[in-house]
Amino acid sequence: MKVFYFTSHINHNKLGKDVKNLDIYFYNTLTRKKERFQPIDKKEVRIYSCGPTVYKEATIGNMRTNLFQDVLRRVLRYNGYKLKHAMNITDVGHLVSDGDEGEDKMLKSAREEHKSPMEIAEFYTKLFFEDLKSLNIETPEIICKATDHIPQMLQYVRALIKNGYAYETSTAVYFDISKLDHYPVLSNLNLEEQKAGARVEVDPEKKSPYDFALWIKAPKNHLMKWDSEFGPSYPGWHIECSSMGEMYLGEQFDIHTGGIDLVPTHHENEIAQSKGKCGKIPARFWLHGEYLLIDGKKMSKSLGNVYLMKDITNKGYDPLVYRLFSFSSHYRNKLNFTWEAIEATSKSLDRLKNAYQMHLKGKEEVDDQVISDLEKRFHQAINDDLNMPLAMGVVWEAVKYEKKSPKLAQLLQKFDTVLGLKIEEPISQKEQEIPQEILDLVEQRKQARQAKNWAKSDELRDLILEKGYEIKDTKQGMEINLIR
Repeated sequence: MKVFYFTSHINHNKLGKDVKNLDIYFYNTLTRKKERFQPIDKKEVRIYSCGPTVYKEATIGNMRTNLFQDVLRRVLRYNGYKLKHAMNITDVGHLVSDGDEGEDKMLKSAREEHKSPMEIAEFYTKLFFEDLKSLNIETPEIICKATDHIPQMLQYVRALIKNGYAYETSTAVYFDISKLDHYPVLSNLNLEEQKAGARVEVDPEKKSPYDFALWIKAPKNHLMKWDSEFGPSYPGWHIECSSMGEMYLGEQFDIHTGGIDLVPTHHENEIAQSKGKCGKIPARFWLHGEYLLIDGKKMSKSLGNVYLMKDITNKGYDPLVYRLFSFSSHYRNKLNFTWEAIEATSKSLDRLKNAYQMHLKGKEEVDDQVISDLEKRFHQAINDDLNMPLAMGVVWEAVKYEKKSPKLAQLLQKFDTVLGLKIEEPISQKEQEIPQEILDLVEQRKQARQAKNWAKSDELRDLILEKGYEIKDTKQGMEINLIR
């Protein structure tokens, strides 16, 4: 069994040692309300995140979920917590329908690309982590592949059978939802209004059309299967997260995250499995990120609007532009992607980096109370269910503060431990190109100064400032900086 452990590169003790204690609140999908967060262990927060099914490249919609999960990590650490975060890699068991129907996504991709399932998994896993790195998304401490944990999944299935929550048919082992006190508990859906479905085609041997597959008996030509008391077979999608979550984080941990699409099926069934095995709901808090829309529409192949991170970089944008763009909407609200918004955000990132440098080089004094107020409001915003739009409002206040001071640069650096925008990195020469319109105004101002027309010079300086550039007169000449 191969498990990858990663150690965070940020100093836990240094970060947050001077941060005043503020309560953290998260919206809990389980209770449908915002609640004060208190970890089971006062010093360490345990998190499980549903990772990718590595049968194709992750979309920018998938990356939005990973960005929200990354902000969660950074906010918790900003508050002084250590983290134990596990994320799975699904390389078997996820069928083409999240409602448990059709063939395995890995096998479908392998057939289409004329590769083995393992080759498909390795290729797309690598691309996934490259996308995470490009977006400055931290890797969770534990990365666990489904195919490395088949024995643990089988043990989990056996326990469910022993406890009376599962039964075997000629095609699969199913979870018996009739044994639960209540189902569903997370989505609160009316089962009578839902489509009957299972991981395999509707099985007449099932006790209820809503029972879901835990373990599936494989056809003779099935490429991914393991020997067990059930014959050659393979796991269901839901069982992998339940078994690995329990293995690495315990029967009950602090937070479970994922996209909103996982609520009615995958996460609902994870809860059912855990209740059947140990009588507990595995996570105390369930956090879900909303959909990314493309020009106001749902992302889909039929509409030709499925975008990957490489589509953003191929247009010349820094991947961190997409990271900053994601902060324009709360993670629980839909976010509408347009190329016009990305272009505007690209300019905003430039302004942020330029402003940081201006503060860093500044020599003006800023009252400590100003710094304290900005820091407190930023901290309150991120602790209020990761309210990044509100937090960014505070960031821009610091950016635009009239006095340029290293104290504000230091504050922006501290904010960036949550933002993850690498504001200290210089803008590339291409990004720093000054528009011709600004250069023309600068030349007119130069001529006005040579003619000692100070009123005209000041008028042009103010016009340049309105257009987002600051001009400074130095011994070496005029210096132009992007400020907003």
